[in-house]
Amino acid sequence: MQVYFLAERECILTLGGAVLGIVDSFERSVELDPADDVLCTLTPFGGFLPVSFRIGEDLFLSPPPQVTVYHLNGRGSAALYVGGFCRSDQSLKVIRQEVLGTARLTLLRQGKLLLDLETEEGFFLTELPDALENSGIKAQDDGFLLVSENAFCLLSRRGEVLVQSEGRVLETGDVLRAEVPFHDSRGHVASCEWRAGELVACTLRTTRAPTPATFALALFESVLLGLDVSPFLSPELEGDALREYLGDFRSVVLTERENCVGLVYARRERVFDVRYFTVETDGKRVCNIVPAG
Repeated sequence: MQVYFLAERECILTLGGAVLGIVDSFERSVELDPADDVLCTLTPFGGFLPVSFRIGEDLFLSPPPQVTVYHLNGRGSAALYVGGFCRSDQSLKVIRQEVLGTARLTLLRQGKLLLDLETEEGFFLTELPDALENSGIKAQDDGFLLVSENAFCLLSRRGEVLVQSEGRVLETGDVLRAEVPFHDSRGHVASCEWRAGELVACTLRTTRAPTPATFALALFESVLLGLDVSPFLSPELEGDALREYLGDFRSVVLTERENCVGLVYARRERVFDVRYFTVETDGKRVCNIVPAG
């Protein structure tokens, strides 16, 4: 079985005690037999703890918390993505503290980034992404807002995460307004507005047109985002029928062929199937979409 490895951070990959090389966000593959039940360890650079797990038959159905499995349908192989590495320094470090009315908020790190919130309703501890480590803290509606250069998080007075996203905050107060990038092939950016943690408005804008190399990718990304796909399709194809045909996929991945993409479908928690589709065109628009072997 061909097993592909990817990691959130640059790591040294060790299988069965043998160092095989470096793993990062670009896939590396190894031929393995799950029946061998080999011990796998990824040791990240830069002060993070290693992650170890056994690659056996159970892994591909029920992976441990820091591992996500992608079954590559039709290829007899799978990809393993490892993330959520904990810092090796587990000592308590206070980063920032704010008193807002009757509330005290302490942003701290103890292996992970945490927010300690003390209000008249009690004490609450919330885990946050590393992107908010340098964030400022302010009151927002009936809660609190953490804002960094490229991320933000809106919390209730009980420490519940109401909104959390990467993006750029444009306005605070009664309305929280922000621009959220999608990082797709057409550079879509969503301008969103929230009131009391509820999304009340959202508009999309496109920053670039598809190229021949990204045409198929842009089509499936548009289906995923619920956009009008008629500019991609020949007259005999219909957008709603295409959505029904493709089903509930979660993301789109590139392949080595520009007319073939992989669609990611959830099987269970941290276990996904990647199904491949080939796009046929009449020179300008898509005239057929078929499963790829």
